[in-house]
Amino acid sequence: MDFDLNPEQRDFQRTLRDFVDREIKPVASELERSGEYPTAIVEQLKHMGLFGMTIPETYGGLGLDAVSFAIVFEELSRGWMGIAGTLGTHSLSCWMINQYGTDEQKQQYLPGLATGDRRTGVGLTEPDAGSDLQGIRTTAILDGDHYVVNGRKTWITNARHADPLPVLVKTDPQAQPRHKGMSILLIDAGTPGFEVLRDLGKLGYKGPESCEIVFDNVRVPIANLLGGIEGRGMQQALPALESGRINIAARAVGIAQASYDAALEYSRARTAFGQPISDFQAIQLKLADLATNVQAARLLTYWAASEQAAGKRADMQSGMAKYFASEVAIKSALEAMRIHGGYGYSTEYVVERLYRDAPLMAIGEGTNEILRTLIAKSLTSGRDSIG
Repeated sequence: MDFDLNPEQRDFQRTLRDFVDREIKPVASELERSGEYPTAIVEQLKHMGLFGMTIPETYGGLGLDAVSFAIVFEELSRGWMGIAGTLGTHSLSCWMINQYGTDEQKQQYLPGLATGDRRTGVGLTEPDAGSDLQGIRTTAILDGDHYVVNGRKTWITNARHADPLPVLVKTDPQAQPRHKGMSILLIDAGTPGFEVLRDLGKLGYKGPESCEIVFDNVRVPIANLLGGIEGRGMQQALPALESGRINIAARAVGIAQASYDAALEYSRARTAFGQPISDFQAIQLKLADLATNVQAARLLTYWAASEQAAGKRADMQSGMAKYFASEVAIKSALEAMRIHGGYGYSTEYVVERLYRDAPLMAIGEGTNEILRTLIAKSLTSGRDSIG
């Protein structure tokens, strides 16, 4: 069994790490405090081709393997988890369009999305429907050669930049079971009736916007039905979320790694009773736990990614990785803060931001409570096993 990255992945990781250390870490805290959109960083991400991670080279993308995909989000989140969010739902949406779109849809959208000239996100969550996607209320009723869309979505990352925005809708509100009446429409920016209402205030995850949007009699051409066949929306969204959970797991690893790095550096520099606090056993035990948990979360995430890269169904594996890594991120950020003592509560130190960013990892792409039930169902059904 090989638990190491191959040479290409290692070089890719080194390039990203150098970029993050040079261009993101020095400005992340100031940009977050000011609320300024990270335009300059986004432009550099475009130049590096990272908006095309999940797009094949045929359409101008990088076509990264799943492990390299995870490396991107781990390294970016080590510098600033918020900036990773700019690529997160964009990459998920690009994967979905490439996987399920018609040839015409791929040719129309993917080249621009690969360069970052176009951006995208994904419109799933609603005010009354988060983990229960079958409970959405947004409808798309066929009227001639267009669908008429009405409804509301919330917590939509990249909403102000998305063109197109894939939106989960009910094309047959009366269908039973409900998922058979659900479809995904690619809604172009600027379509009349498609409006971003407001940016939502957040505890952490600053940088990319998270918005509430409304659809008021939005007319969408039939040609923008993802895949061209109604009733496949859930079958298209759920596999994309599998990839999204690897993204979230990797972001959590990045937060955990940054927490450990900050704790280790501070413990070596801070003195008490005439010696570095890293010499005290109480601190040493915390550092040992942090390092062990970070590496365990990383290996679980890379395992899930490698399963997906091998073409295997990886919903249980990605669920395990996202669940475990997100809990490690939360605990690591808290322990790093405690090692810093009072300074950990100060905005002058990075651990305060890590502490605010970490909880989202337990919520995004399915809450950990939901994922634990999905993992259990995979095990009890006999579809997956451990050992």
